[in-house]
Amino acid sequence: MRYRVSAVQYHLHTIESFDDFASQVIHHVKTAQEFNADFVLFPEFLTTQLLSFKVDGREQTIEDLPSYTEYYYQLFTGIAKQTGMHIIGGTHVIEEEGKLYNVAHLFYPDGTIGKQAKLHITPTEVEEWNVSPGKEVNVFETEKGTIAILTCYDIEFPEVVRMVRAMGADVVFCPSCTDDRQGFHRVRYSAHARTIENQMYVVTTGTVGSLPTVDFMRANFGQAAILSPNDIPFPPQGIVVEGEMNNDMIVTGDVDLQLLHDVRAKGSVTTWRDRRNDLYPDWVEHVKKTKGKRIE
Repeated sequence: MRYRVSAVQYHLHTIESFDDFASQVIHHVKTAQEFNADFVLFPEFLTTQLLSFKVDGREQTIEDLPSYTEYYYQLFTGIAKQTGMHIIGGTHVIEEEGKLYNVAHLFYPDGTIGKQAKLHITPTEVEEWNVSPGKEVNVFETEKGTIAILTCYDIEFPEVVRMVRAMGADVVFCPSCTDDRQGFHRVRYSAHARTIENQMYVVTTGTVGSLPTVDFMRANFGQAAILSPNDIPFPPQGIVVEGEMNNDMIVTGDVDLQLLHDVRAKGSVTTWRDRRNDLYPDWVEHVKKTKGKRIE
């Protein structure tokens, strides 16, 4: 199985309306469509751009984002259906039972919506925005295979990536939002490590640009990339494609799942097969017991 992925380095700037936001999103989706992409990834906190304009003369805050949820769903569901692509619409802050969650959304071509709340919450999200952590780990079945969506800080925790690999995921999509070089490289280096440990692909992207009137979104440092294991069938540095740092652009490349199966069986190293489950927890067995998933 081989398919094409586009990742958007989304430029945050002040806009005047939801229609402005929709136009920018549609532009990128149409670009990915011209490249014959099967999946499109947008970054974390994509919809904070909607806080850059006033409503009834009032500056908006993070608590206002859930009010855009239905508009967000309508926009992304519509373009997924129209284009026939799977679209990971970055993350959007939703409210459930009085709590805020930073949730990644997968929009299927048939109108279905998959959700994965961010599991590990950064100090800023907790202290400044009162965001709550997600409660479950999901994988998503698609016509192109099993994927997972782990947001930004999540990729820095090896255990959760082990779990989604054990649940059958071959590709992790990682929408991200970082405001400086240090934060960007924490996520990027962690993503590279996860590809090696689990012999899987990680597709990541981040926000670029600035929202001068939105607290904690004034600085963004980002780059999109499709990352692979470091073995003979893949690029030597484990980079299928990457963008130019902090530019408003889209990158596109192919992922080949057969290559993953090949290196897991007979690669230069076989890190997934060679796990020492006698010394540390076997997430495959854990997943079998708790999820009942078939493990290859």
